[in-house]
Amino acid sequence: MIIDSLHNAEKYFGLHPLFSSAFKFIQENDLMALPDGTVQIEEGLKVIVSQKTGKTAEESLKKFECHNTNIDIQVCVKGNETIGWKPRETCASPKGEYDPAKDVLFFEDEPDMFFSLKDRQFVIFYPDDVHAPMIGDDEIRKLVFKVKI
Repeated sequence: MIIDSLHNAEKYFGLHPLFSSAFKFIQENDLMALPDGTVQIEEGLKVIVSQKTGKTAEESLKKFECHNTNIDIQVCVKGNETIGWKPRETCASPKGEYDPAKDVLFFEDEPDMFFSLKDRQFVIFYPDDVHAPMIGDDEIRKLVFKVKI
């Protein structure tokens, strides 16, 4: 997991060939004007734009998730989003089977920690990062880039 400010995004371009395209999308678009929904940016890279009222930790933990074939770059555009996190290797209670069509596996475990993202901050979740996003009291506008491994 990596947490940083968009100001420092260029430092991470070398970690995956599509990271620079994701951050270029951020620079070239008015993030407040993008409609909710999914945009295919290029092969292996899409972004999901959403603005919703935050959830309670209990609600978010119902979908404590990780992925096998995608890296998530989650960008807070507006609001204050709290996210629960735990390393996958320490999770002991999967909730069902991995769904390859949706690239998601849920867990019943509790996060080891919670952290917050504010406007123009991002987190990169690798397949080993189990996460519970969208925790908060107010409106949260965010982008979730799905980067194919």
